[in-house]
Amino acid sequence: MEAAGRALSRDLPRIVPVAEGAFLVEYPELPEDEANAASIAAARRLSARPPAGFLDAIPGARTLLVEFDPTGPARDRLEREVLDGVGLPAEDPGRRVLRVPVYYDADPAVGPDLAELARGAGVAPQELARRHAAGDYRVAFLGFAPGFAYLTGLPQELEAPRLSTPRTRVAAGSVGIAASYTGIYPGGTPGGWRLIGLSPARLFDERQDPPSLLLPGDSVRFAPIGREEFEKLRSVIAEPARASSPEQGAPVLRVASPGVFTSVQGGPRRGWGIYGVPAGGAMDVESLARANSLVGNRALAAGLEMSLVGPELEVLSDAVIALSGGAVEASRNGRPLPAGTPVEVRAGDRLKVGPIRGVARAYLGLCGGVARPDRPEPPRRLKSGAELRAGAQPPAEPEAGSASGEPSVTAAELTVRVLPGPQRERFEPEGLAVFLGGVYRVSAASDRRGIRLEGPAIPNRESPDIAPEGTTLGAIQVPRDGQPIVLGPDRPVTGGYARIAAVIAADFPLLGRALPGTAIRFVEVTLAEALAALPR
Repeated sequence: MEAAGRALSRDLPRIVPVAEGAFLVEYPELPEDEANAASIAAARRLSARPPAGFLDAIPGARTLLVEFDPTGPARDRLEREVLDGVGLPAEDPGRRVLRVPVYYDADPAVGPDLAELARGAGVAPQELARRHAAGDYRVAFLGFAPGFAYLTGLPQELEAPRLSTPRTRVAAGSVGIAASYTGIYPGGTPGGWRLIGLSPARLFDERQDPPSLLLPGDSVRFAPIGREEFEKLRSVIAEPARASSPEQGAPVLRVASPGVFTSVQGGPRRGWGIYGVPAGGAMDVESLARANSLVGNRALAAGLEMSLVGPELEVLSDAVIALSGGAVEASRNGRPLPAGTPVEVRAGDRLKVGPIRGVARAYLGLCGGVARPDRPEPPRRLKSGAELRAGAQPPAEPEAGSASGEPSVTAAELTVRVLPGPQRERFEPEGLAVFLGGVYRVSAASDRRGIRLEGPAIPNRESPDIAPEGTTLGAIQVPRDGQPIVLGPDRPVTGGYARIAAVIAADFPLLGRALPGTAIRFVEVTLAEALAALPR
């Protein structure tokens, strides 16, 4: 079905491919509240009876991102499901109205922006707090961080722009305003919203089902409380301790020192995007697959992803491991530990992975895989003392140990293939020429959330801000400074910057290996070419 680009009536959505395994469902003729309601209804229908190949459905402000397995016929089937569902009643889980307590105060430790916003509105801080609490709010979508809900319904006189320079850390429970949205930060993160109070509510807990307190379509009321009640409720809802790994098998490794950034990574795990949880997964799936093949695991079994400088590990029980990725300086009990081959280690051994040469990341595969929770969780860096257990990974055919087949070391300059982005029309023609003709370098500020690039600024035809919508791995967004950012596995699930292009799946591992300073050139390809490049 040739659904892309068609909108035959006011209600018929438009389907726009954005990646090999994803398309956006747009409702261009509907007002934002109706478009958002339609996207939530479509997400519920797809999730309630998922067609073959369906992976996730993520509502945005006025769009729906649908992710699927690109190696099968899922795209056509899902497009038909979306179009055939127009006008049908939504899968209704029951109307939920939640009351969320909020302590409003102009104290800098509580609501540092409350007094300034009140002055701008020409009212006292207490009056601004009263008007905010009196609002009738609705959850439009989740994104930015797990459990972070964007609430519509903010009184127009309370609308305020984001901070020009985001705070480096916002306290968990902070209640904020950004443009026409209000919301609550589930955890301590950087953030640019205007803060007016604190809530003791726990917004996200991966052990619960659903893990997010607030869900798309929910109605929300704020209940003002005083400091004493806030402190009492906060102590009752204190964050519980979490185990570093599930109790699947005996402990195999203990982290003595975590290195620069070491985490447990396997294949992406979708299905939690609607709760604001990114799919995660290895930055360089080719190197992870190589490490797994050497120890007899399936390609995307969980292992250790190590950035720049690896960890020091204590072996707690006998195991077989393998290292892959670049030229890894590693040792066992002070003696060199070879990469690209399976190695038997014994309880009491001490492993040290030092500088990783030639690439940004290397991987340690463990026979059976590294155990991780059954349910996806927010990305976490391993800490000293964490114990890692063996998983129950079904065996695959082991690969005889040699370094042959090791993914190549990053070149000084990479050519990366891209697909056109969904907001291509927002960029001036010269902006496209700059993007496809310029040379960009990987910034040292890059991480698993996004690979930041430095080079010629890409001019926008208009503001780079868009109504937030679901994001995909490899999407290239262009913020106000014109410097592109390639979104990574731990990206915000929804984003509000225009996207000029998307790195094809076959080439993203190149960026996962790229060291700071690596030069990047982009070349545009068709969707058919991107699909042909997928590993089979």
